[in-house]
Amino acid sequence: MNQTDKDEQKTVITGSEALMRALQAEGVETIFGYPGGAIMPVFDSLYDYTQNKTFHHVLVRHEQGATHAAQGYARVSGKVGVCLVTSGPGATNTLTGVADAMMDSTPIVVIAGQVGVGALGTDAFQEVDLVGLAQPISKWSYQIRRPEDVAWAVSRAFYIARSGRPGPVVLDFPKNAQTHTTEWNGPAHINFVRSYVPYPTPSETSIAEAAALINAAQRPLALVGQGVELADAHQELLDLIEKADIPVGRTLLGLSALSSRHPLNKGMLGMHGQYAVNMKTQEADVIIAIGMRFSDRVTGLPSTYAKQAKIIHLDIDKAEINKCIKADVAVIGDCKQTLPAITQQVNKADHKAWIASFDDFAQQEQKQVIEPAIHPKEGPLLMGEVVNTVAEATKGDAILVTDVGQNQMFAARYFHYNNKRSIVTSGGLGTMGFGMPAAIGATFGDPNRTVCMFCGDGGFQMNLQELGTIMEQQAPVKMILMNNNYLGNVRQWQDMFWGGRRSFTPMLNPQYALIAQAYDIPYEVVTDRKELSEKIAKMLKHDGPFLLECAIKEDDNVMPMTSPGKSVDEMQLTIS
Repeated sequence: MNQTDKDEQKTVITGSEALMRALQAEGVETIFGYPGGAIMPVFDSLYDYTQNKTFHHVLVRHEQGATHAAQGYARVSGKVGVCLVTSGPGATNTLTGVADAMMDSTPIVVIAGQVGVGALGTDAFQEVDLVGLAQPISKWSYQIRRPEDVAWAVSRAFYIARSGRPGPVVLDFPKNAQTHTTEWNGPAHINFVRSYVPYPTPSETSIAEAAALINAAQRPLALVGQGVELADAHQELLDLIEKADIPVGRTLLGLSALSSRHPLNKGMLGMHGQYAVNMKTQEADVIIAIGMRFSDRVTGLPSTYAKQAKIIHLDIDKAEINKCIKADVAVIGDCKQTLPAITQQVNKADHKAWIASFDDFAQQEQKQVIEPAIHPKEGPLLMGEVVNTVAEATKGDAILVTDVGQNQMFAARYFHYNNKRSIVTSGGLGTMGFGMPAAIGATFGDPNRTVCMFCGDGGFQMNLQELGTIMEQQAPVKMILMNNNYLGNVRQWQDMFWGGRRSFTPMLNPQYALIAQAYDIPYEVVTDRKELSEKIAKMLKHDGPFLLECAIKEDDNVMPMTSPGKSVDEMQLTIS
């Protein structure tokens, strides 16, 4: 066969078909999307790929829901979540999810339609500068102007999204690039981008300095964040803390990086975290921060945070070092590598007395806060007892998804985590409405696990339309609606800091039973705690989606709490 014959046999395809082939090469199985005019050629190509079951497309009811669903999928599966939307408002509706994914280091790729290249800059119908809008809140944003660039752009997008510190990537796809043709030369396989170093080489000097500080420590404390989950470094973490006998506090996003039952686990850090671990932060002589970013919710007043301690900060992202809290030793690199390197140089240690000193604080919190929250003797239902009852029924094996607010903090505090990648919540951006679509994504990310989604009445109504997605997909989300007829978290702050002036926080709510009926979703309501365990059991036994509404005490407060502007050791157990 001569060269002319070979050239004639080259496959010529549209940019839309090239996108399908590129996504298939990246191992994509599930796509969350919503069609529209500027992305219609892609959806036409997608049709055949869904018919032959190469892809499963989940039709969401709002583009923001697509991004949150992709986040839930990514956080649970460890894969890249994919969204497919149209231009203009379809694209701008995804930006909240893109910003959320950036704050929480979640790998998603958003592919949005765009007007043709010839119409760019003319204010054409549903035209918006998506690349310009997305650049500050994404790892990379790029406009694919030619069909021959599709394979390269998709491979680069997935590489950037999943590598190093993960995050969102946005691809803007003009219509001409979708419909015009190109020769298909196979998928690109990008694993290098000039000037992008996703996996820095750890410094041997820093590792030795970190190990020396740990060996000299009398009161070491490890602060574990989501970086351990993202690096799949769970065993490496265990090896270090067990060898050096180091107690552990976990950030909100790092809660399932260590089993709730591990004896070195001392609870959640931060504003509504465990009393003991927050108080002991101010006594530790060495703090080992692993894959966490010292957010304001963890540190309280930065100027008073752990001034007595030497700080060792392990992070893959150099930008996090010294950003909030100054590090004495910075170990920059993937903690899958840096943790075992440090462990090798750490001595076997025994810190029994130091670890035992957490007990007095823990017992004080147990008596004053936890027991009244999870085992109330009388009065209306409390959020803590609802979460605790679900946690006991699922035995720590379920995936927790939360919305944002009081429901989030109660759920994080009282749920149990036996397995990795077991919490999906909006940490950095704090996006109300996150919970329901994220839970949908989680059911696709790991269909073999139970997904329990806790939300308040405010967040539930912010993405209420995604009940349609749940209905259509029969996504088996167990929705626990904790209804207190308030925007509870704001109401708590109004009571504590604004003289009890409850400005626009009371909510007149719909009849959720009728809403569930409209979407053909089984529903129960709990108004009496005597029925709580029975109805939770009914919910968990049901194979598909289920909505359980719990009538919660209106002025239930999440405690303990470090008030804004206070030091972490000024934590209140009760509202004075």
